[in-house]
Amino acid sequence: MFDLTSRDIKYLPGVGPQRAAILNKELSVCSMHDLLYYFPYKYVDRSRLYYIHEIDGNMPYIQLKGEILSFETFGEGRQRRLVAHFSDDTGVVDLVWFQGIKYLSGRYKTHTKYIVFGKPTIFNGRINIAHPDIDPAEGLVLSDMGLQPYYNTTERMKRSGLNSHALGKLTSNLLALLKEPMPETLPEWLVKQHQLMSLDEALRNIHFPHTPESLRRAQYRLKFEELFYVQLNILRYAKDRARKYNGFIFSQVGDIFNTFYRHYLPFELTGAQKRVIKEIRRDMGSGRQMNRLLQGDVGSGKTLVALMSMLIALDNGYQTCLMAPTEILASQHYDTIRKLLGSMPVKVELLTGSVKGKKREAILRSLTLGETHILIGTHAVLEDTVCFSSLGMVVIDEQHRFGVAQRAKLWNKNTRPPHVLVMTATPIPRTLAMTLYGDLDVSVIDELPPGRKPIQTIHQFDNRRASLYASIRKQIQEGRQVYIVYPLIQESEKMDIKNLEEGYEHICAEFPEYKVSKVHGKMRPADKEAEMQRFVTGETQIMVATTVIEVGVNVPNASVMVIENAERFGLSQLHQLRGRVGRGADQSYCILVTGYKLSEDTRKRIQIMVDSNDGFEIAEADLKLRGPGDLEGTQQSGIAFDLRIADITHDGQLLQFVRDIAQAVVDGDPTESNPQNAILWTQLKMLRKTNINWSAIS
Repeated sequence: MFDLTSRDIKYLPGVGPQRAAILNKELSVCSMHDLLYYFPYKYVDRSRLYYIHEIDGNMPYIQLKGEILSFETFGEGRQRRLVAHFSDDTGVVDLVWFQGIKYLSGRYKTHTKYIVFGKPTIFNGRINIAHPDIDPAEGLVLSDMGLQPYYNTTERMKRSGLNSHALGKLTSNLLALLKEPMPETLPEWLVKQHQLMSLDEALRNIHFPHTPESLRRAQYRLKFEELFYVQLNILRYAKDRARKYNGFIFSQVGDIFNTFYRHYLPFELTGAQKRVIKEIRRDMGSGRQMNRLLQGDVGSGKTLVALMSMLIALDNGYQTCLMAPTEILASQHYDTIRKLLGSMPVKVELLTGSVKGKKREAILRSLTLGETHILIGTHAVLEDTVCFSSLGMVVIDEQHRFGVAQRAKLWNKNTRPPHVLVMTATPIPRTLAMTLYGDLDVSVIDELPPGRKPIQTIHQFDNRRASLYASIRKQIQEGRQVYIVYPLIQESEKMDIKNLEEGYEHICAEFPEYKVSKVHGKMRPADKEAEMQRFVTGETQIMVATTVIEVGVNVPNASVMVIENAERFGLSQLHQLRGRVGRGADQSYCILVTGYKLSEDTRKRIQIMVDSNDGFEIAEADLKLRGPGDLEGTQQSGIAFDLRIADITHDGQLLQFVRDIAQAVVDGDPTESNPQNAILWTQLKMLRKTNINWSAIS
């Protein structure tokens, strides 16, 4: 059998160079294998014929058999439409086309039997079917038609005649070429054990299923395989690493930790914090390198957990390091940790890009000598000049802002890689966490410290500015500060979004008695930091910004977050932004400002924000509404997140199931030498070539 991956799509009957160029560009379909794995997104039952007299305007897709009585054209220019009057002797419907009229006029003949397929609607009291599929009636046997596949296509493809129907035809041509069964990609024992459909059957039935049952089995087989290999890849990598790298054993919890716990703890730990610290202690004492992801909503007390974990490392004679994505965030961690430690004999240093000259030299020297216990910094920590005496633990804040290569650099700071604790305030649903960070153990802080008041979220339409500004003024008079966030910096031609610059001028004019800061992504980093700093110190009362303020900055005095054009943001992003307020003991507010016209989806999103403060609940809802590809953090994490058929929103159970199977394979065949699994390791190598899953190094 010929290799489909190396066979160019242009050689498939019905394609040719022109169509091949469109398929390449629009769908990234370059080979015959790509087309075979371009799956339909829905199926419609075409095994039944309806009569015209049975039709009403509320029906789904239907199928009719009859003939065209006559054609008419209406309107001029862009308004032009072609109408065919179609009858089956029980009534007449209008078939309507708004595009491709020239192409269609000579294609269909009157008084010839056709099968028409489409969605009926009622217009001016007549039944219409817009842009129907039409096939000659002879030679079509109903029972064979089964479920018709529908493929996603683009506007450009449709203009070139490559609609869903045409893609189906090309796929059918491809399957007709394959005289022998497709070679299996899973070992025989796995297929038998889990009663999976063969790959050949699954690929034929995913495109052209004869029955709903054969479609269900084909989908299950292909989803199973896809998720299985994602998990096998991650787990094998994790196993490799665990074998290569033993971790430091932190056997004791000593004076430093206990002194802090007894005398310096600012408040009683929540149950969730205690649970997570236990998990971390267990990891660091186990002899294997810790790789743990700590998830917790904004304000849940992750920094305190990270500090107490670092104190365990100090008790065992090792240095620690905390890395944050921006200078301002690193400075805040530095201040917070110094404040928490009070007069304890723990030396903490801050190293960022702006620390220069003698000060920098002194810090580097004290690190090398082992005098500095905790180093807090930005990317500057990764530079080759930064050497530790004995680095035992690394904490990485806001993990999705750091690339894989940067994290790998940290490992080289020691002969043995340090324990790694990765923190994120972007709550990730469990199924997504297993796929994105499958080799990390996950801990969750799911309760807020006592004394924190939940943020009140209000939805307001943008025609009620006067009352909005009155409430902002009232908050500032009470000594609070306010964020106002805009989605864009430059006016986009397509979107009538209030521009940040305009917004800034408007706010300055509206509140002449107060000072206003402005921050956006196009500013020089130093200017951005300076403006942020002005707001942090209380020099300015209002901060007008784009989403650059999303991560980490802590201003306890800020109690109002106004988000303009809130409909333009995803749920996770809105939740992250909302978390910038509510850091103090006062009641805080998040006001979502939108236009009046909102889609159903947007209304749902806004309502979820108003109803819930739970980051995990919101992340789950976001996953369901938007799918995994857009979730905060997944874009930057370097994952090859290219699932063709599985959907981690809906296939969470299957993901867990295949993960356990993959785990058993990795444990049972650690050297990858079992002949039963040969096919499996070969397939994994091939997939890794095409789809490298970098997240495995996190």
